Amino acid sequence: MSVSYKIAGLALAGLFNTLAAGTALAADLEIANPWVRGTVASQKATGAFMQLTSKGGVSLVGVASPAASIVEIHEMVMDKDVMKMRPVPRLEVQPGKPLELRPGSYHVMLIDLKKPLAKGEIVPITLQVEGRDKKIETVDVNAEVRELTASAAPAMQHKH
Repeated sequence: MSVSYKIAGLALAGLFNTLAAGTALAADLEIANPWVRGTVASQKATGAFMQLTSKGGVSLVGVASPAASIVEIHEMVMDKDVMKMRPVPRLEVQPGKPLELRPGSYHVMLIDLKKPLAKGEIVPITLQVEGRDKKIETVDVNAEVRELTASAAPAMQHKH
């Protein structure tokens, strides 16, 4: 093997290790701690959660996953003492400010699931990200399914 192939192989191995550890990188977006709430047999929808960080500021403008027929960016809000969920067309990730997609707030909604999601499975999710230059890139994320009762990242996974 030549030196250039060894360097390329090491770079790919490093990228694989980064993605396997639950962090994905794109041009100006870092995704940390992606996870999906598990489901029961008859459940047809669930949420996906993660932390998004950008140095220069980007917009999340679309989402997709082979696990569900419909995938949307959602916001949960209180309206006259009633909690409501609604899709949002885009979500701004401000420069240097982590944006937490979490239960009870912004999240990715997986609707019309193809099958129940069990703890430990991996759900592929594709994010469409618009940079400041208006160019749209896709970022593939592998989100691990957690228990149905999961509400946030385990304490040891939080980054400060």
